[in-house]
Amino acid sequence: MSAQPEEASAPHAPAAAAQLRARLRSDRRAETWAPAFEQDWARALEDARHSYSLAPLTDVVRTWQARLAAAPAVDAFVASGCDDADGIALEDVLGARP
Repeated sequence: MSAQPEEASAPHAPAAAAQLRARLRSDRRAETWAPAFEQDWARALEDARHSYSLAPLTDVVRTWQARLAAAPAVDAFVASGCDDADGIALEDVLGARP
């Protein structure tokens, strides 16, 4: 049995957040995505301060990494002109924003 808490496996959330910020600022969606990430990160940082856990920060990083990873597929789908009337909200797939 390990003496480390479970969330100790994610000590790199701040470094990952800095990398995400850089990627978001260079993305064509930077005008909307960068402020949304900053808001999510600030909220998660406050939650982490109160809970003494890195989990909220890690959740924000994972969510935004998934959004960035999915963006090219979404762009291709939209560019194809396919009907998206039966689509699923991203929140239903990734869960509610922290």
